[in-house]
Amino acid sequence: MKILIAEDEPVAAKILQRALESFGHEVRLTSNGNEAWEAFDREPVRLIVSDWIMPGLDGLSLCRKVRERKKTPYTYFILLTSQETGPENYDLATDSGVDDFLSKPLDRPTIRMRLRVAERILQFTTEIRQLKDLIPICAYCRKIRNDGNYWQMVETYINEQTGSNLTHGI
Repeated sequence: MKILIAEDEPVAAKILQRALESFGHEVRLTSNGNEAWEAFDREPVRLIVSDWIMPGLDGLSLCRKVRERKKTPYTYFILLTSQETGPENYDLATDSGVDDFLSKPLDRPTIRMRLRVAERILQFTTEIRQLKDLIPICAYCRKIRNDGNYWQMVETYINEQTGSNLTHGI
C-alpha cells in the first residue's frame, strides 16, 4: 500500500518511514502539511500518517482538505500525537475527519496493528463503493428500482440522477 507521511521532525520521519517500509509499504515522505497536500492532490493515496503540529498546514487542516477533495476514494487518516493529548483534542481531531491516532514515541507493534486495521477498513469502503455503483434493473420489465424501493422507467431514473434526457428512435 502507498502511504503518505507528513512529519516535520527529520529523525521521527525517518524512523516512521523505515518502519512502514519494513512492513512492505511504499512510502512518500513530506516535511510539512503544505508539501503533503501538494503530493496528495497530485496523486491521492489511501492512507496518510501525519504529525499534528507542523509548519504551514497542521495535521487537522491537512485532514480537512483531504476530506473536502471531490471524487477521491476514501483516505484513512492517522494522526501522530504526543502523550499529553487530552480528550478534548481527540474530539477536535475526530470532528476534523481523523480516523485514528498514534502516540509518540512510536511503537512498531502498535503501528503494524493500526495499519492492518486501516487496510481492512479501506477494503470495506472499496466494496461498499462498488455495491453503491450497481443499478438494480428488472430483467423482465427493464425498470430500475430507486432508493425508495419504487420501480421506474430507465429514462426517468437517468433523468433524475444525471439531468439527461433521452430520445427514442427506430
